[in-house]
Amino acid sequence: MADPRDPRPLIGEPLALDLLNTRWAGTPVNDLLADLDGYRIWLTANGLAERCPVDRDSLAAVLTVRTALQELVDAADRQQGAPPDGLNRVLAHGRLRRRLTGAGPQQSVEVDGDQWLAAWLAADNYLELLDQGAHRIKACAHPSCILHFFDTSQNGRRRWCSMAVCGNRAKAARHYEKVTR
Repeated sequence: MADPRDPRPLIGEPLALDLLNTRWAGTPVNDLLADLDGYRIWLTANGLAERCPVDRDSLAAVLTVRTALQELVDAADRQQGAPPDGLNRVLAHGRLRRRLTGAGPQQSVEVDGDQWLAAWLAADNYLELLDQGAHRIKACAHPSCILHFFDTSQNGRRRWCSMAVCGNRAKAARHYEKVTR
């Protein structure tokens, strides 16, 4: 559910990547999570506003996992391994509890404290994305863009966070180069 106050150029990605995309290109880099109001917008955009507190401890936990995710995707972009310690520290604050009820299987998330819920869900979502295909977690190919997306295209060849924005910029730059030669 989009929040009309959400200024980000790319929304709607899976939770882990949507968290990474709370920072986007600008001078200085734009950061939705610079304050609690931005954190509230991010929670609302991801359907977590009713489940997660909006306080400094929760924001700090989310910033911790965002840093860990950024390190992991940056290392993957460079085709290098990165130690998963930061992500694993966040994951250690929660667990998925499964049980069988009369209505069938159920699962619920248990965290050490409410401040860890959004952070843990984002970390867990990253593991789900890796299971679906680590090669589909991509950085936008535009050199000035810092956004990430999960490539759901059939052939896995999506290059841009948005064809209408970054893809169009790249096409316009190629055209300009061609006509100025």
